[in-house]
Amino acid sequence: MSNDVVRALELVTLDVAANAVGKTPHNIRDYIQRGRISKYNDKGEHITRAKNGELRVSLKEVKLFLDLVNQGIEKHHHAGLHPELGFHGLAEYKRTKHVHRLHPYLGKFIPQLVEWFLTRYFKEDDFILDPFMGSGTTLVQANENKVHALGVDISPFNCLIARVKTDKYNTTKARQEILDAERRTTLFSKQLQLRGEINNHPSDDAEIETTIAQLMEGCDSEYLRAWFAPRALLEMLYYRWIIPDYEYRDLLRILLSRAVRSSRLVPHYDLATPAQPLQPGQVYWCRKHSRHCTPIDNCITKIHAYSEDTARRIAEFESLRSDKQTFVVQGDSRNIDFQTILSNTNLAGRCFDGIFTSPPYVGQIDYHDQHIYAYELFGFPRQDELEIGPKKSGKSKQAQQNYVDGIAAVFRNVMPMLKPDAKIFVVANDKFNLYPDIARLSGLQIVERFHRAVTKRTEQGDDPYQETIFMLQRHNQFKYYSLQSLLRIPITA
Repeated sequence: MSNDVVRALELVTLDVAANAVGKTPHNIRDYIQRGRISKYNDKGEHITRAKNGELRVSLKEVKLFLDLVNQGIEKHHHAGLHPELGFHGLAEYKRTKHVHRLHPYLGKFIPQLVEWFLTRYFKEDDFILDPFMGSGTTLVQANENKVHALGVDISPFNCLIARVKTDKYNTTKARQEILDAERRTTLFSKQLQLRGEINNHPSDDAEIETTIAQLMEGCDSEYLRAWFAPRALLEMLYYRWIIPDYEYRDLLRILLSRAVRSSRLVPHYDLATPAQPLQPGQVYWCRKHSRHCTPIDNCITKIHAYSEDTARRIAEFESLRSDKQTFVVQGDSRNIDFQTILSNTNLAGRCFDGIFTSPPYVGQIDYHDQHIYAYELFGFPRQDELEIGPKKSGKSKQAQQNYVDGIAAVFRNVMPMLKPDAKIFVVANDKFNLYPDIARLSGLQIVERFHRAVTKRTEQGDDPYQETIFMLQRHNQFKYYSLQSLLRIPITA
């Protein structure tokens, strides 16, 4: 280990560490025995048993652990976890900065994780790929870091989220359209409430009755009728109906989808994975609010809440974004023809400098089902059968093997588009130890592992778990040819 790394760890004896933090050597030994901090020798190497006078600890690790103790979140730290990648002290508003919070998405990582690796391993004007794009976190952060990026996802709705996040807007016009759509829906909502005051009988206003009839005639989804109160259903159908009147239609679709997700007949604490709808007005004990609640019966409340928020986030990112290119591709990364996709762009002929991605975890999430309300509302085509490692397939040995084959097929397809020295970062909770096989089948080798604690997961509780960021590169014994070598043109910087 280099002297620079040793200095960075601040390796000291137990006595020195104890004196520096106001503890006893016995306290420091206790932290070691409980797996909270690591053992090192004087060269900075991890050790399990120390020779006489050899034991060292990292003062930086000790201070980090004690800081977590002071915050009451020491459960999130164990020896071997990277001291910076837990982002323990990062406030929620920073974890969900600007467009990253335009729409909820299960399984996404925080933008600071992407930023940490982009800053250290890539440079301005590099070109990176995310073959499992999800909601586009890597693409947004790459743009902010002045890096070109291309993302691929099989889900049409995921691609819509990513495009809306990364599109350029006339922020003044976008704000005007958002607030106008909100205003019109508010007027419609007031008409519905007035109608409700006469026991939901048809009113004397022929125009509103015609509008209601048209909206309901255009709703053939049993899901929407079951999961939303009558008033909420009409309000969201009305908003959907007026979207074609505006230029930034996709932005309004994402805003509406976010409001719709929060307006379902579900407990307030269970927005992420509700099993079945409640009845309108049904009383339940709410773990979120520690009192009895009833499910939301309207959509306009959430439209109000998210309209100003959406306009603000769009404007905030506009002030930070760079002029680097961002591409969103809907398709299967196992067979995407990247060369053709880029052929008519100003990045044609370039290869990727690297990858930063987080593939699905085995048997963890059904990615189409998590946004079923959006698919039902907008009629997007579903690609469930193309998901790798979906929850519905379980975690059996066969499911694990199918997962390995699927992820490896993606990397093999991408390989010709990677520069020879491309750096690949894969975020994974690899509890089945599948990535050594994935690397082998892909012609890659794992060159480093970064272990981190995952905390403060939105809507998923605060029970910590660990994930690994694998750093991979092309295997020395595996012969692959990049796109440039196949075309016999030089690799561009």
